[in-house]
Amino acid sequence: MISAGDFRNGVTFEEDGNVLQVVEFQHVKPGKGAAFVRTKIKNVITGSVIEKSYNPTAKFPTAFVERKDMEYSYNDGDLYYFMDQETYDMVPINGSELGDNFKFVKENMVCKILSYKGKVFGVEPPTFVELQITQTDPGFAGNTATNATKPATVETGAEIRVPLFINEGDMVRIDTRTGEYMERA
Repeated sequence: MISAGDFRNGVTFEEDGNVLQVVEFQHVKPGKGAAFVRTKIKNVITGSVIEKSYNPTAKFPTAFVERKDMEYSYNDGDLYYFMDQETYDMVPINGSELGDNFKFVKENMVCKILSYKGKVFGVEPPTFVELQITQTDPGFAGNTATNATKPATVETGAEIRVPLFINEGDMVRIDTRTGEYMERA
């Protein structure tokens, strides 16, 4: 059990059958009235974020979210198969459980599989990936305004914006959290 007075960023707990994670917290002691804890909490299953206040003495059961490294193997229709690197078991995960940033993952990349009580609810790809540019228009001389970018398609089929000097066949590093080009690899 954890009390609301012990909340810290990243703490996961259960409330009304939902698994919640503290994103921000603030202990408030008004001059008049009782103290309370103002929080911004995220439902780890649905991803929705809400703001809520708690009495510091309120107690909640602690929720243990398991994060396990697994290697993405292949997809078959709407099922994506991940291999446990210790037991070599194949785990199928529905495409609806994958986030938008999964478009930067190619086969044999290691991802974090998030589960609660055995139910998978999310997949975290690596923070940075290196992918090859498969299609982009050439950059033209004189077309060099500050931070000029052009669209490019990477080997996984995702489209990103890259600087004009990037050409087809170049390897680039991408931040999967934002989908932005970081640097040439």
